[in-house]
Amino acid sequence: MSGIDWQQELTRAALPHAVLGLLANGGMHGYAMIEVLRSGGFPRTRGGTLYPLLRRLEEQGLVSHVWQHDTAGPGRKQFAITGEGRAELARAADAWQQMDEALSRIRTSGKETP
Repeated sequence: MSGIDWQQELTRAALPHAVLGLLANGGMHGYAMIEVLRSGGFPRTRGGTLYPLLRRLEEQGLVSHVWQHDTAGPGRKQFAITGEGRAELARAADAWQQMDEALSRIRTSGKETP
């Protein structure tokens, strides 16, 4: 019997938070986000995962984009977090902290019972 791939499940849940966190530090285009995410603990991040997520975040009003045109190559979208996105990032950080505290309580509560 195989177990749950917790790394994949947690990565999927944390990716929107990670993307908002990246954009809170300044605007970025998708490829740069993929590179930072891969090197920062999200090694399986691909365009097929990131771009649909960015589209959903944009539809929710958490992210916006502008087209950057470059004479050396094709234009590309530069993504930025919105004010609503910053508020959502704060809520997400709070939720992750609460979940971490709840899991810690559960892990240690079994040690106290006979």
